[in-house]
Amino acid sequence: MQNLVPLPFVMAVVVLLHWFWNEIDIPIPSLMQFGICSLSVVPVRLSPEEGGQMTTQLLYGDFFKILEKRKTRSKIRIDYDAMEGWVLNNQYHLCSKEEFEGLTNQKKHKHSFDLVSHICKNQNNLMPIVLGSGLETLKILGHAFEGNFKNGKSSRQDLVHTALLYLNAPFLEGGKTPFGIDSAGLTQMVYKINGLALKRTAFLQAGQGEALSFIEESEPGDLAFFDDKEGVINHVGIILKDNYIIHAHGKVRIDRIDHTGIFNSEEKIYSHKLRVIKKII
Repeated sequence: MQNLVPLPFVMAVVVLLHWFWNEIDIPIPSLMQFGICSLSVVPVRLSPEEGGQMTTQLLYGDFFKILEKRKTRSKIRIDYDAMEGWVLNNQYHLCSKEEFEGLTNQKKHKHSFDLVSHICKNQNNLMPIVLGSGLETLKILGHAFEGNFKNGKSSRQDLVHTALLYLNAPFLEGGKTPFGIDSAGLTQMVYKINGLALKRTAFLQAGQGEALSFIEESEPGDLAFFDDKEGVINHVGIILKDNYIIHAHGKVRIDRIDHTGIFNSEEKIYSHKLRVIKKII
């Protein structure tokens, strides 16, 4: 007679495997390797642990490649700026390779142009989205858009006008919205809405464009970069006319700028030391 494994032993193994699967967050195979942000704002974190540092955000319509998938989180690479990080699996929509490639091949992109707009989902449910959200994925997601939008490249004056929409937004490390934004997030979003691509950090953005020799050569819309005591570029702002600059420091604010740096009129000090000014357009 063939030996049979006792039923209690089999049940114990099943229970143990169930516990292991739920408690240990390990990489799992993923057939679908691409995704779209289908929510208003999603944090992208440096590590897969809960509460990890937020390095950037996904806005509605952002699309990305999935590099690694675990039970509750995925490591992604954002198509727009190649930033990598971890997001929750229940905060994005899977898409096919063909859909992803169709999005990456689009030459003109549409972005929402109200501080808050709305997406109409199934059964007429509304979902708010923020300024600068991508609208190319509406058809894939089965959503309808209500609000103003911009597409194509714009002028320097458009850059300034867009930047002013973020005025008084609170500073948030890794943020990209009018409800929380950092210095490089501000410049990236202003340029993105107006059809111009910037990297995600001040350090990387400083490698783009043409350097100017003197501040007097700058025009509204140019970028000014600032460094710390070690000479590392860690801050950026957008030049305005008459030697003013808009940047995110505590909040998105307008301050004076000269060859030394940013002068904070409230604190009566130079808050940032000027390193270089770059002309992007």
